[in-house]
Amino acid sequence: MKQLEVFAAVVENNSFSRAAQCLHLTQPTVSAHIAALERELQVKLIVRTTKELYPSDAGRLLYRYAKQLLTLREEAQEAIRAYREEMAGTVTLAASTIPGQYFLPRLLQDFREKYPDIRFELRMVDIAEAVAAVAARTVEIGFCGTLVDSPKCVFQEFARDRLVIITPNTEKYRRFQRTGFPIRQITEESFISREKGSGTRKETELFLREMGVDVSRLQVTMEVHSTDSIRRMVAQGLGIAVMSRAASAADCQAHRLLAFDFDSVSLRRKLYLVRQKNGILSPVAQAFYDFAREYYKK
Repeated sequence: MKQLEVFAAVVENNSFSRAAQCLHLTQPTVSAHIAALERELQVKLIVRTTKELYPSDAGRLLYRYAKQLLTLREEAQEAIRAYREEMAGTVTLAASTIPGQYFLPRLLQDFREKYPDIRFELRMVDIAEAVAAVAARTVEIGFCGTLVDSPKCVFQEFARDRLVIITPNTEKYRRFQRTGFPIRQITEESFISREKGSGTRKETELFLREMGVDVSRLQVTMEVHSTDSIRRMVAQGLGIAVMSRAASAADCQAHRLLAFDFDSVSLRRKLYLVRQKNGILSPVAQAFYDFAREYYKK
């Protein structure tokens, strides 16, 4: 491309020396570029006489193409500059516990490797607040673990999370590791639940009904507003609970909890991206939304 740039400058200035001045090169360098281009194409491009310098017939043909290529290069460079300027800025997010703590961190890390100039402002809230923030345009994108009735918002599934029954890691429950947790026993245990109105509680009750459990018979001894607190309480032997596999994974690996899966029914909880129904996202927010939508489909 440099050789074409030098060639075009020579043709336009009808002079090696003036072309050198325009390009901030030495005249020998300009001559060397032209000679190399002529060798490569195996044709004479510049005709020099004692009085003038002009392009040969082949040179005039090449000049037309060179100008097109050089113009295209300028357009491409300008497009990339504009893109880089657009791909910088801040994206505002609101997320409920499960997607916010257990799915967003890896997603954000990989996205920022691709777009290092984009910053994020993240609010950790409950599901209703995340959706309300999107509806009110105080954030651009939300993440939640259940659908909420909101005519101003659009929900797009981006990941799925498996629900499991968690118990303390004690001999009483370790004996079920081979045979599986007897679902009938769940109504005989102290049960720790999220608070009424929680999306997680809604999904838990749906999960248990699919397992054939009468949720009205659960012995709910505690209602807790925090998934982390439920994990700690179960680990201390205060009861059992239903929880996201992702949320319980670290405690299970550390042998503080046991997790019991059930393959016989569909226990996958959908996680959603939320955006304004008729709103237009900023370029950086749109890039992140598209990235998040496809990320866990890999």
